[in-house]
Amino acid sequence: MSPVIFLCALFLSVPVAIVLVVTAIWYIWESGNTVLYDSFMQKMFGGLENYGLLAVPLFMLTGELMNEGGMTRRLINMARIFVGGFRGGLAYINLLSNMFMAAIIGSATAQIAVMSRAMVPAMEEEGYDKGFAAATTAAGGLLAPVIPPSMMFVIYGVLAQISIGDMFIAGIIPGLLLSLSFVLVITLIGLTRQFPKGTWMSRKDAGRALLNALPALLIPVAIIGGILFGIATPTESAAIASLIAFLVGWLVYGELKPGHLGVMFKRTAVNASMIIFMIAAASVFGWVIIYEEVPQKLAALITTITSDPFMFLLIVNAALLLVGMVIDGIAAIILITPILLPIATGSYDISPYQFGVVICLNLVLGLLTPPVGIGLYIASSMSDTSPGAILRALWPFLLAVTLVLLLLSYFESLSTILI
Repeated sequence: MSPVIFLCALFLSVPVAIVLVVTAIWYIWESGNTVLYDSFMQKMFGGLENYGLLAVPLFMLTGELMNEGGMTRRLINMARIFVGGFRGGLAYINLLSNMFMAAIIGSATAQIAVMSRAMVPAMEEEGYDKGFAAATTAAGGLLAPVIPPSMMFVIYGVLAQISIGDMFIAGIIPGLLLSLSFVLVITLIGLTRQFPKGTWMSRKDAGRALLNALPALLIPVAIIGGILFGIATPTESAAIASLIAFLVGWLVYGELKPGHLGVMFKRTAVNASMIIFMIAAASVFGWVIIYEEVPQKLAALITTITSDPFMFLLIVNAALLLVGMVIDGIAAIILITPILLPIATGSYDISPYQFGVVICLNLVLGLLTPPVGIGLYIASSMSDTSPGAILRALWPFLLAVTLVLLLLSYFESLSTILI
């Protein structure tokens, strides 16, 4: 009966955290083992007793401080120095800016919202099709869950009980690979559509833009450098990045007012609490998974189909593409990691880091695909473009992501070589 309750609640669009809690409560009642009710809340809070989870609100706060402090605009202007003079230069600027932002924000939805406001009007003004401009921006948001720091990597690392720092490092090559595939897409489309030719900055303007952006670049350097060189944990790096973002926005750029901190703290707390509550609910839902022996039963089923790890990952990719279309990526990670990870590592000897990169990238595709497509509708709302127009221009980027997913599924070393 528990699986029926679970599926019915999901299809009725009940929030995923509530679905997990209700399913766990129903299972305990149905099993007759009601003594588990005594430790229900303890189990929920126990799921949050992980130091790595502090990184979630801290990375969110860093993004808020950057937007308020004017750092986003300066990073976009710096991107013009490197790619602004190419034909279709503004499309490349959009992509490069998304790479910078992905190394700071770590949330695809937040990144799509910020970059849509900044880039789509500018691209439309220079003669780009509005649907393509919004599609390029939305596709750039897919870099956020792969290029470190990544909110999904933090949550996956907590659930999988692996090093979050190593998980971040595992995303570096896949993130660069995905960026290069997007560059190729923009180049090929530009050749057929004859994008407007960009103009290179003068040496003086380029120097000024670079100088203005240098303080903002301290943030990704602090995050990634601290983790890569073992100076700080991901949580400590997030705290340092928040402090740098505040000081740079307040003292260097003068655009961040200390009086606005209360509003930003409140917004960060509200957004982070939704994720934290889902993780707490997932820890009690784990009872259902364990007692029902779902991983073992599913493993027995899948291993009768194939013993090849690559084929297993193809099956997982196909299934998760469907899951990502109807369930938010973070919620899906919380749901499927306890079920599929033991099968991947135990039955197929797949690295948990490779598996994490593959499923995080796969699930975030759901942000841009109907019927849910939160990222698609955010890009549509922020750019005043119809979802259909964005989707028509988006398919080459989605095809590129699919090809990268196949490479990451086949070659484990792409995810693990730097660890």
